[in-house]
Amino acid sequence: MNSIYDFIVKPLDGRYNNKKKIGDVTFITNTKIEDYKSVSKNGVVVATPLAFDTKIKEGDIVKVHHNVFRRFYDIRGNEKNSRSHIQDDMYACSPEQIYLYGDNVSHLDYCFVQPVTNDDQWSTQKDRPLTGILKYGNELLEKENVIPGMVVGFTPESEFEFVVDSELLYCMKCENIVLAYDNQGNQTEYNPSWTISR
Repeated sequence: MNSIYDFIVKPLDGRYNNKKKIGDVTFITNTKIEDYKSVSKNGVVVATPLAFDTKIKEGDIVKVHHNVFRRFYDIRGNEKNSRSHIQDDMYACSPEQIYLYGDNVSHLDYCFVQPVTNDDQWSTQKDRPLTGILKYGNELLEKENVIPGMVVGFTPESEFEFVVDSELLYCMKCENIVLAYDNQGNQTEYNPSWTISR
């Protein structure tokens, strides 16, 4: 099965990421299907588009938009699959809905930033607002000499959370990176404990 313009993907470990094991007991952390934070963003590529060549190959692990595998309730209260659903556990995924693939390579113009610990003693926010360390960049940022490891500033409301290799990362488009600093070594990565279970 192939699509002309879309990737065909399936969930890596189920459609939802809402279980946490503590000792011998497995807890369900959320039972609401419409909560996007519990939807799995991990998929496996089953087939690539026929219309163009891509560096993404069949069998690659990908990070996708939460609406790809999501279920929801319609206006009558009936549970429905997302519009990406094809059949069984197969989903159509547009190239713009894939953010990371393979060995953590950013896709298209996306990049990933790790938040840093907030050193403002008067703030209740654990991470520093609109600031982080570039974790996974892309060719567009490299042309501007913005490389992984640099501290960057980004625009408000441009980031969305991903957990990659048990690390909290913010995904955004490279155009949302507006400042770049050399890492002076005095920034510490912020990674909450809940990421370890995801």
